[in-house]
Formats: sequence, C-alpha cells, structure tokens
Amino acid sequence: MGAGVAGNGVRGLTRPQTHRLPVKFFRLSQLRRLRGCEQVAAVCYRLRSTGIEFLLVRTNSGHWTFPKGNAEPGLTYAQAAALEAFEEAGVHGRIEEASFAQYVRRKRGGRRSSATRPVEGSAEKEMTIQAHLCEVSRLDPPQESGRNPTWFSAEKAKRRLCEDRVPDFGAELARVVDRAVSRIRRLRNTTIRQRMSRNKMHC
Repeated sequence: MGAGVAGNGVRGLTRPQTHRLPVKFFRLSQLRRLRGCEQVAAVCYRLRSTGIEFLLVRTNSGHWTFPKGNAEPGLTYAQAAALEAFEEAGVHGRIEEASFAQYVRRKRGGRRSSATRPVEGSAEKEMTIQAHLCEVSRLDPPQESGRNPTWFSAEKAKRRLCEDRVPDFGAELARVVDRAVSRIRRLRNTTIRQRMSRNKMHC
C-alpha cells in the first residue's frame, strides 16, 4: 500500500493542513470611519428662573451645534456623548444613559461648487446622531479651541441651530430642542411629585 503524500511533499506524513487567517490591524481613525454612520450628541442644559437654557458650541465651519462626535469604540453612547461635552465645552454634570432623541445628518462628499451646492454626482453620507440629555453642574475651559460654548434660551438655541443650514436639517435640530424641553419638564414634574410624596410621609 502506498504511503500518503502530505501537502509539504514529504512522503509518509499525513499531518492535517492548518490554514492561518491573516492578522488584520486597524488604526483608531479607521475604526471611527467604520462606525461613522453613528454619532452621539450631548444636549446640555441648565435650569434658571427664566427657564431652560441650552449650551451650544461652534463647529469648525462656524455653525452653532450641540457638542457631538463619533461613537467611540469601547464606550457606551452616553459615555461618548459625555466625553464630547467635556472636550468641546468643558462640561461637568449628569448625562442620561438612554438617548431621548435621534436625528439624521446628510453630508455630501467630494468638491463643492459653492458653500451650499455640491458638485453633481458627489456621494452623500448619512449619519444618525443619538442625542443624550446632560444636566450641567459646572463648566471648565474646553480642551478644544474655537468652540466658544454659549448659553441660549430654548427659542434662541433653535434660531442659532437653524442659521445658515439647509431648512430640513435646521428644523430637525429645532425639534431636538423641543423634545429636550418636553423631557426636562417631565423630569422636573416627576421630581416635584416625589418630593411632595416624601414630605407627606414625614408629616
């Protein structure tokens, strides 16, 4: 009986073949691009006697926006949003783990013929942003320069978010503010009811 021939050409050996998968390494920037369709935003607010105020920051292009960025590998969305709020606006506070709203940003790639008109045929990238409420307790100087964190009333925040933007996207950002106001009021009412209930129990 003839001996078997292994893949390495040595007679008499029947060692099984092993296939090693190639090892692939990724840079952090590549991982961010892989998850580029998911971003997070911190909708930062504080309560004043005059009402609710929202903290907005400047983008590199000069627009007002919420502190936001890519969902970081290894962090929950809430943790990533809190990190963006700290880096871009110097925020310290409490952030809700669950997202209260989401909105979609459509960004065209390639060259632009003007500030508002993309070149025909340029690809459009769609990103979903998960928004988390963050109650600010104090502010430090932001780590990122040029952000100019500023407080606005709800109505002024909506106007700033709509400035120099496509109407549909501006309206979507304004709706996030409206939903935030509704959420904050519900939280306040719940807190007031809980305090009243505790006071009745102590009477």
